[in-house]
Amino acid sequence: MNAALIENIRRAHERRFGRPPAVTAYAPGRVEILGNHTDYNEGFVLSAAIDLGLGLALSPAPDEQCRAQALDMAQEICFDLPVTAPVKEPLWSNYLRGVVNKLSAFGRIKPGFQATLAGDLPSGAGLASSAALEIAAVLALSRLYRISVTPLEMAKLCQSAEHDFAGAQCGLLDQISCLYGQEHALVFSDFRTLAVANVPLPADICFLLADTRVKHSLAGADGVASAYNERRAQCEVAADFFAKVLPHPVKALRDVSLDEWKTFAPRLDPVTARRAAHVIEENTRVLQARELLRAGNVRAFGELMFQSHHSSRTNFENSCRELDFIVAQARQMPAVLGARLSGGGFGGSAVLLLHPRATAPVGQALAAAFTREFGQNCDLRPVRPSAGARLL
Repeated sequence: MNAALIENIRRAHERRFGRPPAVTAYAPGRVEILGNHTDYNEGFVLSAAIDLGLGLALSPAPDEQCRAQALDMAQEICFDLPVTAPVKEPLWSNYLRGVVNKLSAFGRIKPGFQATLAGDLPSGAGLASSAALEIAAVLALSRLYRISVTPLEMAKLCQSAEHDFAGAQCGLLDQISCLYGQEHALVFSDFRTLAVANVPLPADICFLLADTRVKHSLAGADGVASAYNERRAQCEVAADFFAKVLPHPVKALRDVSLDEWKTFAPRLDPVTARRAAHVIEENTRVLQARELLRAGNVRAFGELMFQSHHSSRTNFENSCRELDFIVAQARQMPAVLGARLSGGGFGGSAVLLLHPRATAPVGQALAAAFTREFGQNCDLRPVRPSAGARLL
């Protein structure tokens, strides 16, 4: 966590509202290491909270009005309680408004509040900046208004806010990763049972994040939200099909084996069949990866990351040229053990697995190659798995 960021938020809050914050919360971003689009298919994911995030400070207001200043965007919003619907702009405000709306079902939100927020997570980089805002908000608001909410209830509440106020039919991956992160460990999530466990990482590996600067926004007007929702709908169509043809219950694609897919996929349209193949194979990769980490076989773990990206590119078609270029370059570098896109896709970031001593030379080589290919910079920085969201 960036201590200077939190101090800046607290000072800006006092300057704007004339009092120090009553509550301050911090929520990290996340990287998805394996398990792409498996969360809403009731599957498995390996992810990590990272050492980049967002802080939010709150004070009670003297009336029913809510004001929030976003330091990164130099914007301030104002709305009255109760919150009943999203707004057209600014889009980021709908994450906060949605959390207020959903939290009000758990307890009384009154009077209004004054909020200041800022982060060091790049927006649109596929690092769950929206979930970080939601989780920081629900932590701070529940403390300010003395509303009792469990971590799992918080995750579901924020997911519901994103569905209804941002228009993205996301799973629970981002929120759970943000809440359950642990230092130098991955978060293993079973999205059927919602069981969560941490899987320690070997001491001599780390991750390098490559932000393509291709904007990724599940709530924007650029078609990404519709593409994400389309993929989810295709997975549901495939699950319904397999439920009809298989002799056992099928609630989601998690319940379909690869052998069953091979037998019946020719009866599906080719695009839907490929979407299903990606999810089914991803679930297998996550389970294999967990065991490989436990055995200390980092190189085989990294190979599964490369396989995952290939499937995202060819079967799920949620990559982009810039992400494919980074992964292809990484594949040719002996020091890189694994690489793949991270998050919803359609832009954003790739995550690379390597030894800490290799981050500088690999980062320099990738940055130079990316600039030659695309005529613009790619932001590269090491990230480390970190603790989850918390009140400060």
